[in-house]
Amino acid sequence: MTLSVDRRSFLRFAGIAGAAAALAACGGPSTSGGDDAAATDIDYTGLQPASEITWWSNNPGGSEAVSRQIIEAFHREHPGIRVDLVTAGTNYEEIAQRFQTAQAGGTLPDLVVLSDVWWFRYYMQRSIVPMDPPIDAVGIDTADYREQLIEDYRYDGRLWALPWARSTPLFYYNKAHWAAAGLPDRAPGTWAELGEWGPRLQAAGTGVQKAFQLPALADYAGWTFQNNLWGEGGGFSRDWEVTCDAPEAVRAIRFLADAVYTGGWAGVAATESTTDLAAGAASATVGSTGSLVTILDAADFELGAGFLPAGPVAGPVCPTGGAGLGIPAGIEPERQLAAATFVKFLTSPENAVLLSRATGYLPIRTSSDTSALLAESPLRRIAIDQLEVTRTQDRARAFFPGADQEIARTCANILNQRADVAAELSTLKGTLQGIHDADVAPNL
Repeated sequence: MTLSVDRRSFLRFAGIAGAAAALAACGGPSTSGGDDAAATDIDYTGLQPASEITWWSNNPGGSEAVSRQIIEAFHREHPGIRVDLVTAGTNYEEIAQRFQTAQAGGTLPDLVVLSDVWWFRYYMQRSIVPMDPPIDAVGIDTADYREQLIEDYRYDGRLWALPWARSTPLFYYNKAHWAAAGLPDRAPGTWAELGEWGPRLQAAGTGVQKAFQLPALADYAGWTFQNNLWGEGGGFSRDWEVTCDAPEAVRAIRFLADAVYTGGWAGVAATESTTDLAAGAASATVGSTGSLVTILDAADFELGAGFLPAGPVAGPVCPTGGAGLGIPAGIEPERQLAAATFVKFLTSPENAVLLSRATGYLPIRTSSDTSALLAESPLRRIAIDQLEVTRTQDRARAFFPGADQEIARTCANILNQRADVAAELSTLKGTLQGIHDADVAPNL
């Protein structure tokens, strides 16, 4: 079960006139600046929602078509509010850059997709509103959202976003390759077991480049590798303390390096590891639940899936991920109210199933009728069941601005350049500690 985040609120922030300039392509927004409107609850009583709102999305998981379908249904039910869906980026980083630029003087959206590693810095900036007042104003039942998913956005006792395109990593495998290697038809229970199976898969004559393909290191490697670190009893951090150079973390990453360089049965994807799996170039990988539909559509083999492998210390453990929906602080209350009205519809139990069917993302509402969905693809049940062993992400990855990119660079040095594991993780600790001291601690 996900632990709720609850720390002292951030205190002093400058006005929006001093908000940060646009971030660099590989960096992140400044944590300074912001709009003090987010610090004060807005009374929406008696307000009429705006007649038109703009929703910025990067269409995660190929969700544009289903999003437009939901918008058209919303227009029929709420003819007084028009929703304009804008593709504001091709990924979470690009949409974050555009949102940051808008805060410095551009036109703000009324609703914005915020990934797991971006929403907290906007809380620090006070550039998003606490969701509790608009939630109350439009009557959203927050108790019906899956606890493990909604609690990721709670800080200082308040909600700062609502879940939408939420995911966890899954272990995916090619059942035909498993059979060729004489393996049982299931995911490995532990990483040690995969270490035993890897050479057998590599030698099974299936034509793969590598039996197991690690996720592309620039593509949120820090997200999936939390499972490896946690399984060894470590992590990138513990609360606000950076722990990425601890012996447990070194053992976890060294196992992966040994699989690549010593065992030779693991490789590193150049782009999407799930694409390599679907093309038959790898026998297994770890990828988002949001990739499930894409793999099923592309693969010409029977796909298997399971929980992420456990480590020697922890049992099955998995990070949550994906994106939620936030409302900017620097827009009129009427626009905020209209955005909340749309969020209520967009994340309804019925529409949660529509999104899940189209993409593979998790159905975020407990009251959603998933019976037909699970009948179509029983693999979806694995992702839902795995929620019971999820854990809130390490703050060093999710809360430190730019830390995810630094983690990816370190992992690339180790797994692509054969750099020393302990030395690289020691350097990473210094980098992450510097981010904490400069960008986080002064605001706590």
